[in-house]
Formats: sequence, C-alpha cells, structure tokens
Amino acid sequence: MSTKRAAIFDVDGTLVDTNHLHVVTWWEAFRQGGHRVPMRDIHRAVGLGGHDLIEHLLGKDRDPEDDEQLVAAHHALYATYFERLPALEAAGDLLRALAGRGWTIVLATSASGAELAALRRAIDADDVILGAASADDVADGKPAPDPVQQARKLAGVPSERAVFVGDTVWDMKAAVRDGVAPVAVLSGGIPRADLETASAQAVYRDPADLLGRLDSSVFADRE
Repeated sequence: MSTKRAAIFDVDGTLVDTNHLHVVTWWEAFRQGGHRVPMRDIHRAVGLGGHDLIEHLLGKDRDPEDDEQLVAAHHALYATYFERLPALEAAGDLLRALAGRGWTIVLATSASGAELAALRRAIDADDVILGAASADDVADGKPAPDPVQQARKLAGVPSERAVFVGDTVWDMKAAVRDGVAPVAVLSGGIPRADLETASAQAVYRDPADLLGRLDSSVFADRE
C-alpha cells in the first residue's frame, strides 16, 4: 500500500486573502453589464468558476452571450491587484510544515494563467508545491469533484490518502464527492455553520490556526 499522502488546498480565501477583492470586482463587472447583484450574494458564490458563478447569480434564463464580457470585465478589474495579492498569515509556513511531515502539496483552484501565477507568488511556497489543478485542467469546476480529483491524480494518491482544505461550501461539496477528507477555514468569510452543513470535518480560523493545531488535526492521523 502506498504511503504517499496528499494535502490539497484551495487558494482564494484559503491561502490568499482575496475573496472580498473578487466580490468587489465581480460586483463592478455586473454593474458595467447592467446587472444589480447584491455583494452578499456574490460573496457566497465566490469559489465557483466564472461561468458557473454567473449562472448561479443571474439564472439559467439570462442571455449567455453576455457571459464572456462579464468574465473579461471581472478578470481585467481583478488583474489590477495581481502585484499585491496578500497571502493569509502563515499560509506558506503551513504548506512547508506539511511537506516536512511527508505530505505532497497540490493546489486545486478555479484560477488559471496569470491569475494563478500571481496567487502562487503571493503564497511564496513553490519549493514545496508539486503542482496545481486549475480551471484549464478540468471540464467542470467545484462543486463538481473534478478539480480535487485532478489534484489527487497529480499527487498519485487514492481518495482515502488525501485531505482537501478550502473555505467555501463549494470546496466542501467537491471534497465529499471525490471521497477526500474535507477541512475548512473561516478566512474566506463563509460562516462556520454553512461549512459544517456542507460536511466539513473540522473548521479552523485560518492557515495560522491550522498550523498551530496540526498535531490534533486530520493531518496527524494519516501516517
């Protein structure tokens, strides 16, 4: 039996403090497109891929021909932050601590291209990150299991040898659907109750909190 173990991480809101930047830039993209969408609703949709987020917020009966313009507007607005995206406290330290304990570190994110590169620069832990399953690598984003499954394939482990850490309900649902252990952080701003309802096995304040409690976490159980 393989002794390899994979620690799979979402990025936005989990390792990098970007969720509210996404809320504001999606709000502005929608405003430019003539849509009034409450920021609270956008916040709860963050973590979905762009087209899924638009459908979730505007409904299936919208004009889908406008989607590309909305996605492009959001990307252009969000890109203005690329050089100053703030990593959450101890995000890189957490990844290095897990790598030091023998865990293979992989990212699973709806970000891709220049956005993913900017996020990785913010985390500043590429020395321990094996790779990333991005929006470009899967047919369906979270809450479908595809991103988590693809990250697991990169690590070469079965679902029972993996843990997925995320900050949204979509992350928890994707983890459950792939059969990996779902762990949540509150740093994306989603309420604890919502994450627990979505089957989070444990909930931590942020990466620093998880790092400080590794020895009592699911990461201590998988020798």
